[in-house]
Amino acid sequence: MTLFFVVTLNGLTLAALYFLAASGFSLIFGLMRTVNMAHGALLLLGGYVGWSVVDATGLWALGVLVAGLSAAFAGAMVQIGILGWMQGDELRQTLASIAISIILADLMLWIWGGTTYQVRTPDWLAGGTRIEMLGIGYATVRLYLIGFALAVGLALWLFIQKTRVGAVIRAGVDDQDMLRALGYPINKIFILVFAMGGMLAGMAGVIAGSALSIAPGTDLQFLLSSLVVVIVGGMGSVGGAALGALLIGLAEQYGLAYAPTYAAVVTFVIMVFVLAVRPQGLLGRAEV
Repeated sequence: MTLFFVVTLNGLTLAALYFLAASGFSLIFGLMRTVNMAHGALLLLGGYVGWSVVDATGLWALGVLVAGLSAAFAGAMVQIGILGWMQGDELRQTLASIAISIILADLMLWIWGGTTYQVRTPDWLAGGTRIEMLGIGYATVRLYLIGFALAVGLALWLFIQKTRVGAVIRAGVDDQDMLRALGYPINKIFILVFAMGGMLAGMAGVIAGSALSIAPGTDLQFLLSSLVVVIVGGMGSVGGAALGALLIGLAEQYGLAYAPTYAAVVTFVIMVFVLAVRPQGLLGRAEV
């Protein structure tokens, strides 16, 4: 039972990271029909920027904030400068975002090198916490990561569901042409959503660097995970991103613990099953 509890907590930690990375990706995919293959590069950029800020100032919260704003700015610039000119041409946008991802990865390799970094956490996140109910100890930073993901998910849900801007974003997911016909500045909404997605990815990069580590290749790892989470959960849905991240995170950790030989297959079995039974994702809506 001790192993089961630890593996479950590991799965929840991984799910929290996947949710932070995939929620913005899901909104971009759902609203703009853009498969932003540079999303993982924005996450890694946020991780590196956050590490640099924390290393220079010792302020972890400042690192998370600056990383989120930096990735948000980079995401907005990608939309304004490149992808916005290709709106409606999904293939060109996908190829262009792949090129952006490669360029950003090489630039980050040039600036930060190929070293593996771990973001230094404050004292109150260091060490472990005893969970008496389960009879185990667990890393404090990972417990706070789960709480942070829940808080971000709640804030994002409230923003999408309870604000006027969120209603416009949801309308764009459902019927982009009608939103444009009603006179809404769809291009500005696209930039806002890209910036939101970048901010979530940037913060996820710092959190990943705190709980695990960041290095060249982390961008591809989280990009692939985000794609799988969005396919499983459903595009354009915060709840879908949360459910997909939970399923994939737990499945990966249970697979590694109890069936390591087939661990790499478990995630793709879930994805194939969902595509076969519900192609729009578990909480996604079918195209009409």
